[in-house]
This record gives sequence, C-alpha cells and structure tokens, in this order.
Amino acid sequence: MARAIEVTRQDMSAAALRQHALRCRDGRVACRVLAIAHVLEGASRAAAASACGMDRQTLRDWVHRYNAAGVAGLTDASRSGRPAALSEAQMRQLQEVVLSGPDLARDGVVRWRCIDLRSVIKARFDVELHERTVGKLLRQLGMTRLQPRPYHPKKDAGAQEAFKKTSPPA
Repeated sequence: MARAIEVTRQDMSAAALRQHALRCRDGRVACRVLAIAHVLEGASRAAAASACGMDRQTLRDWVHRYNAAGVAGLTDASRSGRPAALSEAQMRQLQEVVLSGPDLARDGVVRWRCIDLRSVIKARFDVELHERTVGKLLRQLGMTRLQPRPYHPKKDAGAQEAFKKTSPPA
C-alpha cells in the first residue's frame, strides 16, 4: 500500500482553513478546504474524504494541488468550452451581409429576419444554426432587433404624396 500524502504547506492552520471555508462563496471549494482542514487536524484520509463527500483518491489529488498552490489551487480550472459556431472572419462577413441588407431578386426578402439569415449562414459557411442562435450572434455583433420599416422596391413616392393630400385628415 502506498504511503499517505502529507500536507506540506503550513501557511494556514486548520482553524484558518475552516474560517476561509466559511467565507468561501463556492461550495465545492469550501468542501475541499474543509477536507484539508480535517487532514491537518489528524483525521484519516478515509474519514476526511467521506466527511466532505469525496473519495480518498480525490482527496489525495486535492492535497497535491493545495501543496503546490495553496487555497487558490483548490478552485476548479477554467474549461475551454464549446468552440464558437462561426470564426471571427465569418462573423465579419455576416455583419457585412446584414448591414448591406437583402436584395429582393437574390435573397427573396425585403428585410432580414433570423430565419432568413439562418439560411444565408447555411449556404455561405455550411454551418447549421438555430434561429435563436442567429439572434445571439447578432447581439454579439452589437446589432439589435429594432429594424427600420422595410422599403418596398416597387413603391411609388408620388402616389403616396398624392394619397396624403387627397385623403381626409384623421
């Protein structure tokens, strides 16, 4: 059987670790700090681990991290997360598409909606996104859902003015 791992870092006592655990906002870190405090007070590895809801091997790994980096080593490491759906270059192209506006002949719409942009993204970048995700991408680009009234390409400004002059006031 392997020998037990010693807590070599002695900059905080067991009481100080307990006080730190009380002030800690992250419950997982507080549990790890309490487990280290149990070990410093002389509890066996199995007892300290079971009191804090972990396995002996897990406690051993946390003791190694505590010895190396102190209490800061007991926090969870940041994770990379899911990669972005579109690259920076693709996001810039999407922004250019949105700002230039749709062409009725080419795109078949007079204003962009998320569902229309979804099909543009699929055609240009071969990336399938949900309609809501397209809205999130637009918010990342600093764009809002507020849109100007669409401009119909066949509208007649003269006829509109004539209608305004001849219609009774409301």
